Amino acid sequence: MRRLIFLLFLAAAAWCAYVVLAPAGPGEETFVEIVPGTPTMQIAAQLKRHGLIRSQFAFEAERLAKGGTLKAGEYRFDHPTPMSEVYERLERGDVYTIPITIPEGSNLFDIAERMESANFGTRENFLAAAHASVSLIADLDPGAASLEGYLFPDTYRFERHVTPVQVLAAMVKRFRQEAARLGINGNYHHLVTVASLVERETPIDSERPLVASVFENRLAKNMPLETDPSVIYAALLEGRYRGTIYASDLQADSPYNTYRFPGLPPGPICNPGAASLKAALHPARTEYLYFVAASANPSGKSLFSTTLEEHARDVQQYRKALRTAGTH
Repeated sequence: MRRLIFLLFLAAAAWCAYVVLAPAGPGEETFVEIVPGTPTMQIAAQLKRHGLIRSQFAFEAERLAKGGTLKAGEYRFDHPTPMSEVYERLERGDVYTIPITIPEGSNLFDIAERMESANFGTRENFLAAAHASVSLIADLDPGAASLEGYLFPDTYRFERHVTPVQVLAAMVKRFRQEAARLGINGNYHHLVTVASLVERETPIDSERPLVASVFENRLAKNMPLETDPSVIYAALLEGRYRGTIYASDLQADSPYNTYRFPGLPPGPICNPGAASLKAALHPARTEYLYFVAASANPSGKSLFSTTLEEHARDVQQYRKALRTAGTH
């Protein structure tokens, strides 16, 4: 009898070890969605139904033995896994996410295309949400027509079924964190709009405060900013941008056309990074009123000047550099 009991004990121990330690699960990609508030036994039933564990009772026993809280979310399994590892993943909250990087200077159209390419919904739905969700920044920029400028460039990780509003909220949250770190606490509309222009004019961090100073100096003198990126943005908004600026673009009757209308455009033209926000917050003290942007100059640096005569000289230098580079 004792021998029989011992054999039964060994068999039970072997079965438990097999259930807990032997890998189980499909050989192909499988997703399991755990809804918030789901009881452990229901989670175990889901896992067993997908063939990820052999016994839901053993899974419950694992919970009783280890304790901890199982996290909601979507989990991805693509190879057989021991039940103990499945449990640990749910306890860690190792949910499946997809990374997406938003470069500095991306505008809403750029971000919408990236989201669509990453299978996070359509471009149109993202753009619509970016205009409909301005309440996310109502305390920062009450008159904003969209979230342009307030979607901080960064690498994000989102679950597969994330909504456009959830994406936008995460990006605005990052903007708020960065704004707090930089010490921004007032007139967001002006500062972010200037920062967006700076972002599009030069990729060189050391030049950004100088570019910001040119814009502020021109604003103080009520001079048109005459910045090409805002003209491009006007064309993008109207669906007529053709990859370069034409004479007709410079004559366009758009408030974003800073060649025709003095002052800042109605709002940001892209989403600036930390360096441009910092430059707009602390522009250099200069008397510069003109510059040839680094983004267009083969020399790789911007040319700053105080007078129109100096600017004309810089433009000639810029054109010479173009010819030398074989651009024209």
